[in-house]
Amino acid sequence: MRKYLLIGVSAFVLGAGTMAYVSPIAQATIPSQKARTYKLLELFGDVLATVEDQYVTEVDDKKLIEAALDGMLTSLDPHSGYLSPDSFEDMQDTTRGEYGGLGIEVTSEEGVVKVISPMDGTPAARAGVQAGDYITAVNGQSVLGLTVNEAVKQMRGPAGETVAITIAREKSDPIELKLVREVIKPKAAIARMEGDYGYVRLPGFNEKSTDALAASIKDLQAKNPHMKGLVFDLRNNPGGLLDQARGVADLFLEGGEVVSQRGRNPRDIQRLNATPGDILNGLPMVVLINQGSASAAEIVAGALQDRHRAELVGITSFGKGSVQTVIPLRGGADGALKLTTARYFTPSGRSIQKTGIEPDLEVAQTKDQAQDIANRVWFSEASFKNALNADEGKTRKGAHVPAEAPPAGFDEKKDDFQLSRALAVLKAGSVEAVPKLPKPQPKIAEVTAKAAAAGGKPPVEKK
Repeated sequence: MRKYLLIGVSAFVLGAGTMAYVSPIAQATIPSQKARTYKLLELFGDVLATVEDQYVTEVDDKKLIEAALDGMLTSLDPHSGYLSPDSFEDMQDTTRGEYGGLGIEVTSEEGVVKVISPMDGTPAARAGVQAGDYITAVNGQSVLGLTVNEAVKQMRGPAGETVAITIAREKSDPIELKLVREVIKPKAAIARMEGDYGYVRLPGFNEKSTDALAASIKDLQAKNPHMKGLVFDLRNNPGGLLDQARGVADLFLEGGEVVSQRGRNPRDIQRLNATPGDILNGLPMVVLINQGSASAAEIVAGALQDRHRAELVGITSFGKGSVQTVIPLRGGADGALKLTTARYFTPSGRSIQKTGIEPDLEVAQTKDQAQDIANRVWFSEASFKNALNADEGKTRKGAHVPAEAPPAGFDEKKDDFQLSRALAVLKAGSVEAVPKLPKPQPKIAEVTAKAAAAGGKPPVEKK
């Protein structure tokens, strides 16, 4: 049986072979466990038969069983699930880097479809869809209670067709956006010069990412032989293929570990290593991350941080540190299982599940974002009720005043504050050496202090 290796927010894979030893004591319990399982399967059959016979309208057996399979798997954790044959085909199209849709990375939160991030240059990004938005309806039909796969299926389709989506956003009335589907070809890499320093953005990790990133950097070097360093932008990068995460990190590392993954058995550890050869030949680099940097993006950021190859600027990443194996059923004819099989760890041995990767210099992109970080816990992997815990039992940093935010007079619409601070770090030589800006406005600290006085909970806004 072939296993597909992916790692990301909405489709992740890592093949993990596991061997199990069953003791005599455990063997004695197997008959009773099987008897209970068969009894519960009989119960499932009874319920299905009752629904078929007595439900108010005729039902589709196939849809009922597929929904039951998906419900069973999603009850385990937010990233396990059942992929119908159509959904499995869509997943394969996504990893190949081309499909018809709107360009939105989504997940599910308590039966609601939530946006992780819009993809650069897509209809969703141009229409102003934001990370953290809830999609409540597609073409006037509610998607509340649907699985992610079912909701995504409604948004995908032939290019050129108009799709209306209804967005629920905090502190805002519902917004209806009419978008025209396009053939989504996520840009593998975006490169330019920022003065004496190169800038490369990687929006995701598909089959073309490592090669495209290498080509972009070599092109910058050829045109700018005196380039002094590189800003590597992984903001709002939701992840993708694991082998591409290893390949991207490998571009900058002189060998050594990139990531390890550990399954149910503590001895079941697999390590992915880099090969000798740094494409930048040791030039300094800074990596930009934010709350939309997830999974494969976190693997790369964590590896470069742990190996002291780059310093990180921005805000704490999403915190998706589990590994899923996508297992085709009957060659994909019956769809596939997407099953969590392991956690992944950075080279220093830290799990970032729930906690995320913390930057070396915390920088809010806007004053409003700084206010939000101070007032409430940001949406992340830790927001899911059934998310796996980190092995170390660590918790994600709560509401707090970020170290830096745009000062008065900074034009947030024209300029990128996080990028400006990344460039300042490169020019200064390190985060430690860069002149620090004053703390954000005192009112943010006052709000946080009031929250602490209230028992650590942010104040509730009355409307």
